[in-house]
Amino acid sequence: MSPGPGIRAHFDAELDQLRLQVEVMAVRVGEALSRMRTVLATGNLKVAAQTLEADDEIDAMLVSLTERCYDLLRRQSPVASDLRFVVSVLRLLEELERVGDLALRVVKHAPELPGDSEMFDTLDQMADIAQGLYRTAVAAWASQSLDLASTLADRNQAMDGHYTRLLEQILRLEGPGAIQVAVSAVLIGKALDRIADHSVIVGERLQYMLTADPAYLASEVR
Repeated sequence: MSPGPGIRAHFDAELDQLRLQVEVMAVRVGEALSRMRTVLATGNLKVAAQTLEADDEIDAMLVSLTERCYDLLRRQSPVASDLRFVVSVLRLLEELERVGDLALRVVKHAPELPGDSEMFDTLDQMADIAQGLYRTAVAAWASQSLDLASTLADRNQAMDGHYTRLLEQILRLEGPGAIQVAVSAVLIGKALDRIADHSVIVGERLQYMLTADPAYLASEVR
């Protein structure tokens, strides 16, 4: 038996509320990325501390919204597109939280880097790509845009060339402190690369949610 109109309307309202709460979490993660860019550029320890504090809020939102999804699944037993939406939100929450964690990793290691080197310029370019991809992914999700989501994978390919150049620059490091700088640069570079990857996954998951085509889930297998 299908649910009555009143029950359906209430469920739709709950889904809309969930969608808005996810977008709020996405904004918080976006703010973490902006602080990450600031710390990477300036080494500002005050902003770094703010990023650490904000990460606790992101973690709390992950737990709260995950519980909300499970509660909806338990109470409503959604089918078809509703089920894809709730399950996709569960995946999206994990991606958002992971992006926040990776931003925090960059913040923790950024003060170890010299700010006037080719290597720093490469990392700054990688951060620009990662932040741009994340913003596009969130915009695609908020607008439910297949067109925006479909641009992410191709744009992410630019990250590979930057990461290769970063490794070449790291190999040329020498002198006192070179090892510590090299380790920090590798960790930051990999974190930025993964932020871009997680942004692509958000886009792929959106395309799956809207089309039900399981081919879009392939990017999640890593």
